[in-house]
Amino acid sequence: MLEVKAISVTQLARRIRNLLEIQIGEIWVEGEVSNLRKQGSGHWYFSLKDQSAQISCAMFGARRRAGHEIIEDGAKVQIFGEASFYEARGSTQLIVKKAQAVGVGDLQARFEALKKKLDREGLFLQERKSSLPSFPRVVGIVTSATGAALQDMKSVLLRRAPWLTVVLFSTAVQGRGAERGIARAVRQAGQIGDDNLPQPEVLIIARGGGSLEDLWNFNEEVVARAISDCPIPVISAVGHEIDFTIADFVADLRAPTPSAAAELVVPDQVELRERLVNLESRLKRVVEGRLDRLADHLDYCERSIFSQTPERKLQYQLFHIEGLRKAFNNAVEGSLKNRERLIDNYHNNWDHYHPREILRRRDERVGQLQNGFLLACNHALKVQENRHKNLSSLLQVLGPGSILKRGFSVTYGADGRIIKSVGDVSSGDELRTQVGDGTIESIVLGDS
Repeated sequence: MLEVKAISVTQLARRIRNLLEIQIGEIWVEGEVSNLRKQGSGHWYFSLKDQSAQISCAMFGARRRAGHEIIEDGAKVQIFGEASFYEARGSTQLIVKKAQAVGVGDLQARFEALKKKLDREGLFLQERKSSLPSFPRVVGIVTSATGAALQDMKSVLLRRAPWLTVVLFSTAVQGRGAERGIARAVRQAGQIGDDNLPQPEVLIIARGGGSLEDLWNFNEEVVARAISDCPIPVISAVGHEIDFTIADFVADLRAPTPSAAAELVVPDQVELRERLVNLESRLKRVVEGRLDRLADHLDYCERSIFSQTPERKLQYQLFHIEGLRKAFNNAVEGSLKNRERLIDNYHNNWDHYHPREILRRRDERVGQLQNGFLLACNHALKVQENRHKNLSSLLQVLGPGSILKRGFSVTYGADGRIIKSVGDVSSGDELRTQVGDGTIESIVLGDS
């Protein structure tokens, strides 16, 4: 009987897992979600199926995964994950990393294309945008009459500004063809004038959050054109803070949520009351200060009028004389004190300026100059003496005496001039020749 070499179940399972991970790996799969189970641990488990087959899926830490909000039973989705084999159960599963709704890629491409087109036309330029009125009395809202967004905005608006008039331009904000209704409502809000309806001073376009498909009507060109052509300022409040639509870029202002738009469009009555109280207080202080200054001026004028009586004039002159007397006394006392200080200074400096002290200081100065002069003379004499010694030494080395001692001689004529050439002498001339140890006198006997 032949011996069969078998492998273990674990080895087979590992080979299957390795084959799946290597041959298939990460991949996009499209199908319908079914049998969704959300565990308390945060992991989600579900099946992805089509008409002929299904595969188990595991989404670990689901709420941290992109697109988790679209995972629900019956949803058509595209899953990106890694094919794997669960050895313990012997089942194949897809480890989900992210998900998106079917057709999201096409919608995103359409979004970017329209965004670039409108941007090139200048519909997003800041110069085209209008500023919001500071205290609007009429606010228009374009949204669904049955949506929660309307109730949220009305609650905020009436709480902050009870005097406000809210005009609703009801329209569907989701579904096929809803974009035409939205555009029609925006145009209607901008054209009100003769319809017995108050003219809105600002318009809010709003709806609650949702997926890209839910908000898609606000990405249509017809809506963008209507917002751009609207003659009143438009606030776009579509979806949540993370949601962006073409309407957000075209509108004069984007609000993160419908409630935030309501807060932006009108001031808070509590803040207005506090501001009015502060203004009233400041105005009161200004008026009271003005009245006080006027009262002081009136009092001054009254005193000026009464001061024109003879008694007042005499009293004023007496006050003036008394002031002059005090000023004179202060001036005399001040002058006397200055004189006393000068005399004290003279007494204090008397010894310093006494002739005996002056002579003594001058004698000291003469002595200092004399000592300095003697030192300068001695120094000059020493310098000249050293110079004389140096010149004498140099003269002994380089002078005629040194040359004569080395065997040279110098001949002088009768007139004392040095004979440099035979042409300088004639027959009978007396000559004097200087040598190293004396003088030799001679007579020229004949011409050479």
